[in-house]
Amino acid sequence: MTSLEPELATRVHQQVVDVRGVPASALVAEAPRPQAVIVALHGGATTSAYFDHPGHPRLSLLRTAAAAGFTVVALDRPGYGSSAGHEERMRTPEQRTDFAFEAVEALLDDRERGVGTFLWAHSAGGELTVRMASDPRGARLLGVELAGMGRSHHPNALSAMEEWRRDPARTRPNLRRALWHPPDAYPPDVHGGRRIGAASPAYEGRREGWQEEFARLAARVAVPVHLTLAEHEQVWANGPEGLADLASMFTGSPRVVPHEQAGAGHNTSVGRTALAYHLHVLAFVEECALGVRALPTERGRRDG
Repeated sequence: MTSLEPELATRVHQQVVDVRGVPASALVAEAPRPQAVIVALHGGATTSAYFDHPGHPRLSLLRTAAAAGFTVVALDRPGYGSSAGHEERMRTPEQRTDFAFEAVEALLDDRERGVGTFLWAHSAGGELTVRMASDPRGARLLGVELAGMGRSHHPNALSAMEEWRRDPARTRPNLRRALWHPPDAYPPDVHGGRRIGAASPAYEGRREGWQEEFARLAARVAVPVHLTLAEHEQVWANGPEGLADLASMFTGSPRVVPHEQAGAGHNTSVGRTALAYHLHVLAFVEECALGVRALPTERGRRDG
């Protein structure tokens, strides 16, 4: 047993709050005197369980971050968890952004927040995170982590993504293979996401014009940004060029740190290298909490 493992016994519990008549659910892990709060936003076709996979505490962002002194709130995004079935109340991006801000505020109402809040997103959760970070309310954030999100799709995923956009509720074998490539990057009972899967709300596939809007919103993000693409990413264009292209969009950020997670597939928080990934980004969160700024030459280059 490593010295970290006893700390991973941190209690994770579910909490549900009311947001203007719509229930919002989250998994929460609290640090006694948190340095800061991390709000984690999962990707598509899953829930907040992505950040605390059943039976694998070593892969859990909630447990690792709490052991490092951060309270974590893993919010079920609009249309997932307790808010599933209430999509008519969150049809527009603006409604979903407001819902997320209000849900986080309600969940943190009586909790210590340390020096502030950091947003940590995976895949489709990155859209909501960019919207929140580019909103005037996002100027108070400590920073942002975007994982499994890119500017252009990997050549292997182009046709699969088009199929998914036409009907996000259906299982698409080609997309599934891209999302979970390579199989040996995950423990056998984790690969495929059987224990953390959920139906995607209909709005998830309706993103006409998102790439253009993404560029516009990314330029408005005025807080430090950390970007992670997996070594074996098959959904988004990755490698040095993919990371540099993505980083170039955040022109208003005081610090942009691109990172390639070695040994990982698209689902970085549930793969075999999840602990390494979480510790790497937690170092960035700690720097943001301490107000560390980059050297002038750091912004936009690949972090080694």
